[in-house]
Amino acid sequence: MTQSLLGIVGLGYVGLPLGLQFARCGTDVLGLDIDPAKTDAINAGKSYIHHITAESIEEQVSAGRLSASTDFSRVAECGAVLICVPSPLGKNREPDISYILETGKAIAPYLKTGTLVVLESTTYPGTTDEDLRAVLESGSGMKAGKDFHLAFSPEREDPGNPDSQVAIIPKVVGGLTPACSEKAQEWYGRAIKKIVPVSSCRAAEATKLLENIFRSVNIALVNELKVVYDAMGIDVWEVIEAAKTKPFGYMAFYPGPGLGGHCIPIDPFYLTWKAREFGQATRFIELAGEINTSMPQHVVRKTGDALNGVKKPINGSKILLVGLAYKANVDDDRESPTYVLMDALKAAGADVAYYDPYVPVIRPSREHGHWAGKKSVAWDQATVAGFDAAIISTAHANVDHQQLVDWSQLVIDTRNVTAKLERTQNVTKA
Repeated sequence: MTQSLLGIVGLGYVGLPLGLQFARCGTDVLGLDIDPAKTDAINAGKSYIHHITAESIEEQVSAGRLSASTDFSRVAECGAVLICVPSPLGKNREPDISYILETGKAIAPYLKTGTLVVLESTTYPGTTDEDLRAVLESGSGMKAGKDFHLAFSPEREDPGNPDSQVAIIPKVVGGLTPACSEKAQEWYGRAIKKIVPVSSCRAAEATKLLENIFRSVNIALVNELKVVYDAMGIDVWEVIEAAKTKPFGYMAFYPGPGLGGHCIPIDPFYLTWKAREFGQATRFIELAGEINTSMPQHVVRKTGDALNGVKKPINGSKILLVGLAYKANVDDDRESPTYVLMDALKAAGADVAYYDPYVPVIRPSREHGHWAGKKSVAWDQATVAGFDAAIISTAHANVDHQQLVDWSQLVIDTRNVTAKLERTQNVTKA
């Protein structure tokens, strides 16, 4: 009899929503994570991610369809295991697939004949059928495509977007063999309406990279045009609004203070790194990366100009960053450009603080550990008015930006959220 329990390794912004969707559709789900705080929270019916309600977790836990554990030996109970762990970049923009490989080593001894293993973490083509496959085969003593099934299916989560629902987002699936692909399609078909099979693991890996490279390059384009048009006295936001009325051949992208999140700032460079193995250059990707990573410095310059206009230098000024999460209406601060702004402003001598209703305290992280423990300031007139300038770096819908403008001495708006406010005399767009 085929084992019907689904294991999901990594209970973060990808793994938890995926597990909930499978559970809602009647599949028994075992969440696995090395963090006992997450597994304990799930078993208690609690949520640690803002846009996922405790009620949605508690419902599936009470029904007996969702449980969580730190015991990876329980993989032996599973008919399929989906790997949803981080795939960051190293200091020199080289891929760090250590989380993927360590997961492979952890589950390999417990794989059974016929088990399906699917990698969902974004990575370069070849990771699944070369790197992960080698670890799984070595640790299990079995052969992928013969004794167990292996596939890649890229995650397509968009936290904070109400239209982003796991059930209705088409699922790309590429297997090591046709049988592997069929097995993966069978499992995903239990919970997701449309499955998009491709010819191989590598084609599926490349699909995810294309999606995020497309976004990175187009965001870089509007970021560059923002600087160029600003020098010409043209409002890039007005231009974008006009351009997007064209019903064909144009898709609107928006500038900002830099790129954030676990996908767009990172994923394109997985292909850049792999392309070098084949003697290929990825000039668009690298140029887009240069432009996007330069945007925080543009914001710092605009902040300096605004302060100079009232005869204040950045050095010694108190500056408030409004929004720490990488995008609006989520609590995910991974790779947030606000951290880059905080570092740059502090290096210039500013006294830096932040406000974010979704991130009350900065959590420890590998990249921004020096800010760990810093708390969001209070949201009241006396506190906000005490800063020499406020920078809107993330446009949360539950932040009253009119209050911010009314209370602040200067506001630097990187998201165009002040465009429709009544009083904006003290606002500089950046």
